[in-house]
Parts: sequence; structure tokens; C-alpha cells
Amino acid sequence: MKTGTMLRRMFAVLGFCVLCTPAAATAAAAGPCIQASDECARWVTLGGGPARSLVYSTYALDARNENITRALIVVHGAGRNGDNYFRTSVAAAFLADALTNTIVISPRFASNDGNTCKDALAANEVNWACTGNSWRAGGPAIGNEALTSFDLADELLRKLARKDVFPNLRLIVVSGHSAGGQFASRYELTNQVHDTLGVPIRYVVANPSSYAYPDPNRPVAGKLEYRPYGDGACAYDRWPYGFQQRAGYSARLTDEQLIRQLTARPVTYLLGELDTLPIAGFDSSCPAMAQGPHRLARGQAYTGYIKEKLGVQLTFTVVPACGHNARCMFTSDAALPVLFPKQ
Repeated sequence: MKTGTMLRRMFAVLGFCVLCTPAAATAAAAGPCIQASDECARWVTLGGGPARSLVYSTYALDARNENITRALIVVHGAGRNGDNYFRTSVAAAFLADALTNTIVISPRFASNDGNTCKDALAANEVNWACTGNSWRAGGPAIGNEALTSFDLADELLRKLARKDVFPNLRLIVVSGHSAGGQFASRYELTNQVHDTLGVPIRYVVANPSSYAYPDPNRPVAGKLEYRPYGDGACAYDRWPYGFQQRAGYSARLTDEQLIRQLTARPVTYLLGELDTLPIAGFDSSCPAMAQGPHRLARGQAYTGYIKEKLGVQLTFTVVPACGHNARCMFTSDAALPVLFPKQ
């Protein structure tokens, strides 16, 4: 690796602010917002209001910007730490020399059920379901069944596709890590705006704990084959692990339509070489364990199956020396050209 590249990676991974020197102050004022603070926080109104959800972004979502040619949306994990994922995304954009022509967005799916999740909610901020049919699978908001987490993604895509705001936008990448990887995988499968925006969309799925299989087959331990899972009490084929008993956003299309979308849409799967431990919110439920013993094995099994069974033309990459860590994954040499592809 060249010395200059090594230094840039060191500064980004360590979280150093390269735009905070006095000499750069003027340029920074007109450049991207790179701090995970109120300065970079934006509110997205949903369902006509007053419901709203918070996102962090490097540029405003409603101010004309002719410099933006690419958009990157990065969805956080189960910790709902959109601010930290924003820092990681900005670091990746810096390494890719993409801060000036890419709008980076990290939504926060805040949740407060008074028990498992206890995020502080602002006035009219949407309270997304934390468990069960949660935000990671397109689940409804608490107290508003008509509003789902996938509706927020739809709204972000529609905002980005506005020609009066981003006239030169040529590509949108929707990505997520861990629980955010579950979100990205299932949103790619179910969303109905992909072909309506006039801007190409790609998806990047990193280290999720589970996937939505298109049929009852699951990997057989220790063998290169798949067969229906033997435990009938496991509910392994119910959404979000399979296609059965879908509700809300995910139920708007038939199984056949979902399979067509899964087959047609461009998606890259990034798996950490060392993501083999049951840590960081690892899903150890029966439906998840039916997909494999750990995240790496589950990703290998799922991508192998949909490629073999459906002929899906996917990109699959194992990221060397990375475990279950978004910063390691998204700032890696393997991830940068996927998150910030040449246009």
C-alpha cells in the first residue's frame, strides 16, 4: 500500500478530523458536514407528518447540490447507534476520496419499549419496534401500524431522486451492517420504489445474523446440500427468516414478485472472515440457527443457495481479518469500491 494511502487510512480509522485545522476552516464551512452532532442531524417527515425520524447526513436533503453524483445510505446495527455509523461512513468516504461528490446518510431507528430498548425520543419522533417484527425487517412503528421502517427508506430514496435537488445524482447505494445488514437484505427484496426513481440503486449487505429464504430449504450441517428443516415447531420459514406469514410492507407483493426482485436487483454481500463468534446481538433462535452456526457460515450458505437455486447474479466477498465490526468492514480495501463504485 502506498504511504499516502496508509496515512489516509490511519487518520480515518482512528477518527481524526482532517478538516479541523485553522487553514482548512473556510473550506470546511462550505464542504461536507462530518460530525455526528446536531449540525449534521436532519429530520425526515413521514406519512405527511407530524411523525418524523432522524438521520445524519453530510449534506442537506432539500438544498440544491449539483456536485453530488453518488449517495450512500448506511443502516446501523442493533445498538441503533446511527451517530457512530455516520462516523464510520464518513471515514470510508474520506478513504475513497468521495466526500465532495457523495452524500452520506445514516438513519437512526430510535426505539423505546421501556424494557429492551430505552432511547430518548424527541417530539413526534417515530418509535420503531425494537423486537419481534422490528425495524430491521420492515416492521411497523409503535402506535402507528401504517408506518414501517421500510417507508423511511422509501422516503429517503425519493428525496435523493429529486432532480431539482440533486440534478447530477447517478447512483444510490443502500447498505447496512449486522442488524442493518438484515434491513438492507430484506429491503432489497421487498421494496417497490427500486424501478420508479430514474436513478440506479445497488445494495450492500454486511454481516447479518439471518436472511429471508425464498423456500423451506436450509443448509445441511457439514454438507454441500439443502433440504427442508426437520423441526416443524421451529417456525424457521416464517418472516423474517422465510417468506411465510408476512405482514405490512413485506406482504404487499407475492412470493413470485419477491423472487423476481431478488433475482434482478444488484446486491453485494460482504462477510467478515472472522465473524464466527456468537457476539454483538447474535441471533441464536431456532429459525436463525437453521441457517448455520455463525454469521459467516449463514452468509455463505444463503448466497450459495440463491445463486444455485435462482441463478442470482450476486457479488460475494469475504473481507480478510474482519470480525463483527462495521468500521473494519466498511473501511476495508474490499468494501470501498463496492460502497463508492466508479460511475
